[in-house]
Amino acid sequence: MDEVGRGALAGPVAVGAAVSPGGEPEVALADSKNLSPAARERLVLEAVRWAWPTAVGMASAAEVDELGITAALRRAGLRALGTLASAGVRPGVVLLDGSHNWLTPTEDLFGACEGRDAFVAVGEPRVQTLVKADASCSVVAAASIVAKVVRDHLMVSLPDPGYGWSANKGYASAAHREALAKIGVSAYHRQSWRLLKD
Repeated sequence: MDEVGRGALAGPVAVGAAVSPGGEPEVALADSKNLSPAARERLVLEAVRWAWPTAVGMASAAEVDELGITAALRRAGLRALGTLASAGVRPGVVLLDGSHNWLTPTEDLFGACEGRDAFVAVGEPRVQTLVKADASCSVVAAASIVAKVVRDHLMVSLPDPGYGWSANKGYASAAHREALAKIGVSAYHRQSWRLLKD
């Protein structure tokens, strides 16, 4: 699994999940962040063909605001795993890109455990983390590419009164910040984030 959109000012956070068929794909896959948009579009079909099934779960900007980024990632990841479960696939092990296990629900100070029921419903997979897994593991690279392409297509499809979604995909470009200063914040922006520089 890999996430995209974590640091964006607008749009959802997305988590891609892909299932390893064993072996390596015919075409080398790489971390989506290191690929041009054209290369991602070329590779997404190869990623889906090789690592079938794949799924993308999302948590909206409003959910990021409500839950915080870690719990929103968990929700998106559990949605992706839920999609796989609906296809009859319940992975026993999940490899997360990075060093932090944001997928496994943990109790808060009051004993609440956001996402516990959803985690049980997808089979309570064992979660392993690996820094730079999207660069060293083809199945995580496949998840990264699929999530990035799906999220980018969503961002480009949003109504755009001048934010430049097609260019920035919700990330903090200079033009995006200028548009925020002129137009203001949209419903697609993460309201709890510092959107404008002081």
